[in-house]
Amino acid sequence: MTTKILDLSKEFPRSPKEKLGGFFHLARMVDKARSKGAGSLCEYIYPCPLDQSLLDFLNIHEEKFYEAVQNQDDQEILQWVQQNSTRHPIESVDQWNDSFLNRKPNNPESMEHFIEIRNKVAPDRTDISTWVDLIDIEEGRPVPPAPIKN
Repeated sequence: MTTKILDLSKEFPRSPKEKLGGFFHLARMVDKARSKGAGSLCEYIYPCPLDQSLLDFLNIHEEKFYEAVQNQDDQEILQWVQQNSTRHPIESVDQWNDSFLNRKPNNPESMEHFIEIRNKVAPDRTDISTWVDLIDIEEGRPVPPAPIKN
């Protein structure tokens, strides 16, 4: 199998909502780490705070992950993650996934940055309140409107 290396100046990494091996964001993190190795990370960051959140949960050091993804396809990476991470029961993985999908700005500076980006890419989408929805909107993926609360 071959590894696909994206040029992030021309295309987007996979959505943080795409699962790989049961984890949201893992596929995106793989894309960014591979692109960093190829010198095509562009304005993306590896490891960003969302990457670090998953790396911390898996108990994998960012440099070890970065090195591992350079010459392995997604299935080989999954094997590597299984062999080199802390094993969690499925309930813990589900909780982490849920927490990840619902992650919001957690301080005034973060909220200011979030609103600045949202106002640039989708000023009419004030229902966007999570980082993963903001990323998908920013990269042109559809995000259904949030339900209106009564």
